[in-house]
Amino acid sequence: MSIHHRFEGAQFVAQTADIAMKNGVSLRVGTCFAEYASLIEKHRPHQPVGRPFDYRYNNFHPANGFWIAGWDEKGALVQSQAMRLIDLGGLPLSAYLSKRFQEFPPAGIDLDFARSRYNPGPRAHRIQGMVCYHGDFWLREDYRSSGMSNILARFALASALLRWSPDYVIGFMPRPIAFKGLAEREGYMHCEPGTLYWRRAGTEKDFEAFMVWMGREDLNFLLTIPVAGMA
Repeated sequence: MSIHHRFEGAQFVAQTADIAMKNGVSLRVGTCFAEYASLIEKHRPHQPVGRPFDYRYNNFHPANGFWIAGWDEKGALVQSQAMRLIDLGGLPLSAYLSKRFQEFPPAGIDLDFARSRYNPGPRAHRIQGMVCYHGDFWLREDYRSSGMSNILARFALASALLRWSPDYVIGFMPRPIAFKGLAEREGYMHCEPGTLYWRRAGTEKDFEAFMVWMGREDLNFLLTIPVAGMA
């Protein structure tokens, strides 16, 4: 990451955090995922931590993961999201997920993993290197029409770029949410439908997820887009 992009990234992180603060949201960043699990259990019990960020299944340390929590002026949880770094080890993302997509399920849904499937889109065959996975995004209902999803997601994306300068960042998004335009509001520039089909346990119904993604050049470009007026 160039000095110029690093400077832009630091400014962007500070600006988005300041906008959040002016809208009554104080952001906290942590790297202990046991602490994150405890925080979510206490303040967001209706939506447990997803497996990709559950410390019981993953070997987290400060160099490969961080989480973000947003608090209102009364000390209540407003927002949460997390990032983790994955080294694909020379494999394309499609090969990695073909063997391990079951490690990235949506939280709180009873699934039939044997009947679920991964359907890699065109870009997944070309994504390689160090990949940042972005997920566990939650925003309290009374903030969802405020434009804060735009600001908070960008804060996380810029933070990941500063920490790791990954080759790519990816995430999975349920189809109904993708159809509402959340990927665009968060700043994602690419979206591939039909990437995951999760079979709900005891049913014949599939739960479709889209893959959103950006390359490093997209992330650097994102830093040049003004965020003033988004929230």
